[in-house]
This record gives sequence, C-alpha cells and structure tokens, in this order.
Amino acid sequence: MPDVLSLKNENSIQRIIVWSIVVLVVTADQISKYAVKTGMNLYESRRVFGDFFKLTYIENPGMAFGIQFENKILFTLLSILAAVMVLIYLIRLPNERFLFKTSLALIVGGAFGNLIDRIIYGRVVDFFDVEFFDIAIPAFSFLFINFPGYALTRWPVFNIADSAVTCGMVLITWTILFQKETAKLESTT
Repeated sequence: MPDVLSLKNENSIQRIIVWSIVVLVVTADQISKYAVKTGMNLYESRRVFGDFFKLTYIENPGMAFGIQFENKILFTLLSILAAVMVLIYLIRLPNERFLFKTSLALIVGGAFGNLIDRIIYGRVVDFFDVEFFDIAIPAFSFLFINFPGYALTRWPVFNIADSAVTCGMVLITWTILFQKETAKLESTT
C-alpha cells in the first residue's frame, strides 16, 4: 500500500513542474518574440546554419501555416475559448498521468503565448525558418471530387509557442496510443 504522504508530495511536485512548464513556455515565447521584434526588421532573414536554419522575422495575421481566417475577432475569440477549455481540462485532471498533464501544459503555454500576440498586435510573430524536406502531393480525384495538388518547398516559419503546441500534440498522441496499453498491462499483472 503506497504511503499517502509520499503520494501527496509526488502530486505536489508534479503540479509544480506542470505549471512551471506553462510559465516557461509563455515566458520564453514572449522574450524571444520581443528580441526578434526589437532586433530585426520585418521580413529580415539571418542565416544560422546556411539555408537549412534561418531566423526570419514575419508577422502572421492568420492561423497556423499562414492560413487566413476572414473574421479575425471571431478567430481570436475561438482561440481564447479553446485555450481556456484546455486550461480548465488541465486543472481538473489532478490524477491523470504526468506525461499527459505535461503535454497539456505545453499546449496551454503555446496557446497563451500566441494569444498574447494576437490580442496585443493582431498577429503572431514567427521567426524559426527551417528547411526540413519538400512535400509534393499531386492533384487527384476521389469519388467524383477533385483535390488540388499541394507543394511545400520550405517549412512555414514558426515560433516557440508553435513548437510547444506541436510537442504537446505529439505527447498526447503518444500517451493515447501507448500509455493506455501500458496501464492495461500493469493492471493485469
């Protein structure tokens, strides 16, 4: 039988770590964006590792990958609602697995990092410019629907908040796909 006091201490430590992740993501995101805004001109690009990795200062008025949303006020309100819902979900999960709470902390930190920009400036500061790989999907038809082709020759410019949200989503996927199976195996032994 586990010691109740040690479980309380473990939960307290996990809670501190989870909320520290949220604060760290928002702080690092905002400091890095401030440094870019004050140290670079809009659309300026500086090579870090040749053409593979550059710092390129852009301001994104749309969604991820530069997708435009017609009603910016509605989009901002929906973004706030989504961020608050994930935050509430994180608060109400005291007994959830630590990895799952960590993934939600990354998502909350990233969401609020970008929301701060969207509310204050009306657009999000992006600056990581990376050449991963080219993507080319040819146009095709399926069930009488024509799908246009898609080509990506350079990854869209992103920031720390975007990276945190992406890492959080990868961790959630990992947790859903593999952690539950582990929990089932542990309960049967």
